[in-house]
Parts: sequence; structure tokens; C-alpha cells
Amino acid sequence: MIMIAVAFLLSMILCLLLGVPYIDFLKKKTIGQYILEVAPEAHAQKAGTPTTGGVFIILAIIISSIITLLLAEKMDKTALVILITLFFMTLAGFQDDFLKIKGHENKGLSPRGKLIRQILIALIPTFYAVQTYGTVITFGSKSFDIGIMYPILLVFIITGASNAYNLTDGLDGLAASVGIPSFLACGLIAHMGGHNVVAIICASVIGASLGFLKYNKPKAQVFMGDTGSLALGGLLGTLAIMGRCEILLAIFGGVIVAETLSVILQVTSYKLTGKRIFKMSPIHHHFELCGHSEKRIVAEFTAVSLILSIIAVILYLVI
Repeated sequence: MIMIAVAFLLSMILCLLLGVPYIDFLKKKTIGQYILEVAPEAHAQKAGTPTTGGVFIILAIIISSIITLLLAEKMDKTALVILITLFFMTLAGFQDDFLKIKGHENKGLSPRGKLIRQILIALIPTFYAVQTYGTVITFGSKSFDIGIMYPILLVFIITGASNAYNLTDGLDGLAASVGIPSFLACGLIAHMGGHNVVAIICASVIGASLGFLKYNKPKAQVFMGDTGSLALGGLLGTLAIMGRCEILLAIFGGVIVAETLSVILQVTSYKLTGKRIFKMSPIHHHFELCGHSEKRIVAEFTAVSLILSIIAVILYLVI
């Protein structure tokens, strides 16, 4: 438990310290966000806000995790696989952001190119999980052997979580705020299950996310960009798998799941009927167009994430 606290504090301090010089660097190089034309009108004023803030979030997570894991003598294969996956997901996200900045528009990697990268990266923890756990998936104290579907499910979880977190990153402070309860639930469940490596890395993510909110709360000084959102989403999926709570991820990650479902439902409805279910998707934009302020939406979504995370932990304890 002491090492978990160390990881949390170290990561938060590192993120706070790294944020200032990195944001100054972005401002000097005029590396800012380009806003989609279809985004709500209020977002136009955010154009030019420094992006790729995920760089100092991920640096804080990796550095604090490595230091804490070494101190706790828990730097094992599981830790390396998780951190390597995080590193490559960050590179994929950074490439997407770089292409947007270079092209002076909000178009980076093609959806197919992004998905291919995510799947290839997801294969790293998937192969390790299959070697370690076989093809058995767990739900609380129960376990099920799902055979060949297991590796397919793991790739789906990691790529799905990565894209879902990316979709959630649409308002100042939203992705980080919603993610904190999710990583907290994942860390608690992993700690109770004896997966302390996962718990330590989750603590690092929570610390970095809290530190990042100092710079990302309305009006944001910096956006995490795909550099941060793709990486954190992929990390959440990977940690859920390594912490043996992959099914419960659907609950404690319920907000990002809902964001993704809103996009799927919107696109499907429009293609089949020509009508839209929401004013705009992902669903946080729907509430925005309904007149809710960004601060209110972030507060409401975070509250829902916290409630779902508590439910997930309770289910783990009673099942």
C-alpha cells in the first residue's frame, strides 16, 4: 500500500513539474489544436490551444511506475509488457497528432491506419496474457475457458478502450476526470486480487491525471491530444486484462463505453433511417448542444464514472 501511495504522489508531482516547460515549448513552437468544422461552435475559440499534452502525462506515468516498481522489487515481465504497450500506444497517438499539426487541420492518421497500429500493439499484451493465463477469463471468483475467443476478445478490449477514451476526450478536463474513477476501480480490484504491479501503475495514472487537470481544466492551457487519449485508453484495457478484471471494465469504464455506443448508434441510425438519435455524437456534445456547460458535463460524467466504478468494485467483492 505504501508503494501505491509513492507511485501516486511521484507521478502527480512529475506531471505538475513537466507540464510548465512542455506547455511553454508548445507555445513557442505554436503547436496548437485544429478544431473540426463539425464541432459545436463554442469550440472554435479553442483553436490554437497547445496539444500533445499526453507526452508529459505518459512520461510521468512511466518514470514514476519504473521507480516505484524497482523500489518495491516488482519490476517483472508483466510490468514491462504493460509499459511497453503504453509506450507504443503513445507513439501511435503522437504520430496522429503530428500529422494533424503538420497538415494544419484536424485530420491525422486514417481510421484504418490508426486501427491497424492499435491492433498490432494490442497483440503484445495479448500474447503475454495467453502465455500466462491460457484462455481463461475471470469474473470475480468465477472463471471461464473461452478458447480461441480469448485472444480475439483481448485485442478487442484494448483497441476498443483506446478508441473509446479517444472519443471521450472532447471537453476540457473530461477524459482525465472520467478516467480517474475507472483507473481507481481497476487498481483496487487488482490490489485485492494480488496483482500489485497493476495497482501501482494504476496509482501512477491517477496521480498523473490529477496533475494534468491543473493544466486541462476549463479554460484548458493544453490538450492531451491523441498522444494521451489513445495511450491512456489502451493502458486501461491492458491493465484490466493484467488485473484480471476485463469483464468488469465494461462497468467501471461505463462512461467511455457509452461515448462509443452513442457514436455507433448515431451512425447506424443515420445510415438506416436518415435520422439522428442525438444532436451530435459523442454524447457529451449532445448535452453541450442541449445547453449544458462544459463544467457541468464534466462534473456529471465524472459522477457517473465514480458510481459505476463503485458498483464494479462491489460486484467484484460479492461475486
